[in-house]
Amino acid sequence: MRILAVVPARGGSKGLPGKNIRPLLGKPLIAWSIEQGLSCRYVNEVIVSTDSEEIAKIATQYGAEVPFLRPSNLALDSTPTSDVLIHLIEEMEKKGNIYDYLLLLEPTSPLREVSDLDAAVTRLINSPQASSIVGVSKVEAQHPEFCIKINDGGFIRSKNNFKVLRRQEIDELYFYEGSLYLSRIDTFKAKRNFYHEETLAYIMPKWKSYEIDDIVDFIIVESILKNLNKFN
Repeated sequence: MRILAVVPARGGSKGLPGKNIRPLLGKPLIAWSIEQGLSCRYVNEVIVSTDSEEIAKIATQYGAEVPFLRPSNLALDSTPTSDVLIHLIEEMEKKGNIYDYLLLLEPTSPLREVSDLDAAVTRLINSPQASSIVGVSKVEAQHPEFCIKINDGGFIRSKNNFKVLRRQEIDELYFYEGSLYLSRIDTFKAKRNFYHEETLAYIMPKWKSYEIDDIVDFIIVESILKNLNKFN
């Protein structure tokens, strides 16, 4: 069994410029995901997919491989991550590097822990009816039952006639929180997606589910890391 971990890190970031290499507690944001992938006992190789020479240089300094720079047509705002991953897999296969599983580690989710990666891989390889596993987290304050609309006059409109529900009265829902995606490569090639009827849920606690998209997210994640002993 061979597992390839991929950290995608495009050079352009509009929400938070320079996000992927922005220092987070003394090291670039991307380094957190690289080090977690390298420390996972199942991972054979960590590759960073980037169109930026600066990101590539930093990635290699932290132990990742950057076999080539991503083509510009795969580094657009609209480029699906699946296209990037398929392209990388195919390029590695041309070089004779064949893998059984693909582990996607988004650099914007540094709060995952190595123990999460090990546990997710273990669960998937021991679940013959499953072909992928993804991180999810429980929906709390943003649960649909608590959502409302506002009409043209600025008045609140509720779908449940303003009934105040307790958390115990609503169905538990989960959202894709982005910290880890793992799939058999043959299945990913066929479906070009991590989400399907053969996907297991790996439940992450709320504090690990934060993704960095803007400066507010960055400040929150930085604060959590500084106080990590309070969350474990």
